[in-house]
Amino acid sequence: MKALAQRALKRPADNANLPQNILAKPKIIPRDKHPISRKDISEPALKVLYRLHNSGYQAYLVGGCVRDLILGLHPKDFDIATNATPEQVRKLFRNCRLVGRRFRLAHVVFGREIIEVATFRGHHDSAEDERTDKVAKQDDEGMLLRDNVYGTIDEDAQRRDFTVNALYYNIADFSIIDFADGMKDIESGVLRMIGDASTRYREDPVRMLRAVRFATKLNMRLDDTVAKPIRELAPLLQNIPPARLFEEVLKLFTAGKGLANFEMLVDYHLFQQLFPLLKSYLSAPTEAPYQMLRQTFLDTDTRVRNDQRITPAYLFAALLWWPLQARMEQLSVESGLPPVDALNIAAADVIGRQVQTISIPKRFSIPAREIWQLQQRMERAKGKRINSLLTHPKFRAAYDFLLLRAKTATPLEQKPLEQRAQFWTKLQENTNIGPSSVTTDDDKPNKKRGRRGGRRRRTKSTKKTD
Repeated sequence: MKALAQRALKRPADNANLPQNILAKPKIIPRDKHPISRKDISEPALKVLYRLHNSGYQAYLVGGCVRDLILGLHPKDFDIATNATPEQVRKLFRNCRLVGRRFRLAHVVFGREIIEVATFRGHHDSAEDERTDKVAKQDDEGMLLRDNVYGTIDEDAQRRDFTVNALYYNIADFSIIDFADGMKDIESGVLRMIGDASTRYREDPVRMLRAVRFATKLNMRLDDTVAKPIRELAPLLQNIPPARLFEEVLKLFTAGKGLANFEMLVDYHLFQQLFPLLKSYLSAPTEAPYQMLRQTFLDTDTRVRNDQRITPAYLFAALLWWPLQARMEQLSVESGLPPVDALNIAAADVIGRQVQTISIPKRFSIPAREIWQLQQRMERAKGKRINSLLTHPKFRAAYDFLLLRAKTATPLEQKPLEQRAQFWTKLQENTNIGPSSVTTDDDKPNKKRGRRGGRRRRTKSTKKTD
């Protein structure tokens, strides 16, 4: 009874207890006052919204998709918030699966498109109240480990990170509900945090990466209250699971804003937490390692804008190239290993250390190692080996990587790298030479080989007749 009474007294929170930037009364923006149209919303998202609404539940588009639609951008994902629990959502959709540990979510699958449906999040009650189910679990740093606390739409808005993400599109009347003056911040180009920034970063350190990504993607500036705590709290990223940081790295560097994100992350000491092996190279912007990092992100952004294919394998091969060289040199000096053996051992060491921070799936780490190995093979290839290299599945990525090295090389290495790059460029441009047929003066004509192995075919014997 005592616990229930305490919770009842907390319900009518006054305005003084509202988080920073949350309005005392949300703004309702009618359909004729905002630019969002249902024709810009994916058909699967509309199906989920209408089925929830027609089943008696509240249903809203929420967060980044609403923000992007207002800005005239095309959202990559459409997220939905509702008062239905994940189990209730699953009963409505046969194509639904429940995911997530920290916060339970419903994924409604339509082919390749997944509509994420989240139940309204609520506030946490005091941990001293053992009988309540509204207690989240936090670690010693304040990071949320478990967050299955459900609430109302008002509480959900207060739990969101940035004001521009506390916008809800109501399928019932096509209005937008603005809980934190997010529309105003979109117009002024300022990214503000809901609540105390330090506390929100401690709850989830990935919010520091999101702040950078939103600032570059939306061409916004970070409010001083958002930017100030980042450098001090950047080491908290070490507490984030490597698999989750891998996903964040892809969002940061493969969406067309890689260079801007790189420079901003370095400035706020966040990149150093993601790639600790690169710390020593970031203090000299004019040197070859830093220039190679910068050129890598610039080239990736260009390919994204041109709708060209990119792969994380190439990205990680470029980012870890200089730590690989340092480890190879160390192995050569200490153990006298030949270059091929030194490269293989160094590659395993460098990737092994990096995955402690950012998980790199084998489908990317193995091709990255192949790109490194091909650099040595392209250096010493002669005769028929040239043909085998040109037909190698990773040749094009290795060739592009060679061009990158030549473009950002040290003065000592620049000339030989440029000559090697020119050789492989001319080889591909020669109309008489293709990837499937390459000959050089060193090649010898193929000799016909006889049948090897197997049983000889027996000839039929003919009987002698008189």
